Amino acid sequence: MSTEHEVTETLDVKGLSCPMPVVKTKQAIDDLADGEVLKVLATDKGSMSDIKGWAESTEAVELLDQREVSEGGETVYEHLVRHVG
Repeated sequence: MSTEHEVTETLDVKGLSCPMPVVKTKQAIDDLADGEVLKVLATDKGSMSDIKGWAESTEAVELLDQREVSEGGETVYEHLVRHVG
């Protein structure tokens, strides 16, 4: 997956655990127009599989990228999802 996508909005769900990262991601993506990209920042390791599973089961969302990054000694899981209608 490529990480070269123009991010429309960033959602910080760090500190939240399942199912809240997915719930908040769905709420945020519903506010975006078709083609817009949402970057989600989470600290819940389960968000990697949860957001992937949600995106695969939702026709209006395309998972563009997921990666694990270190931010100030803390592991952050970054997800890029696109609203596709």
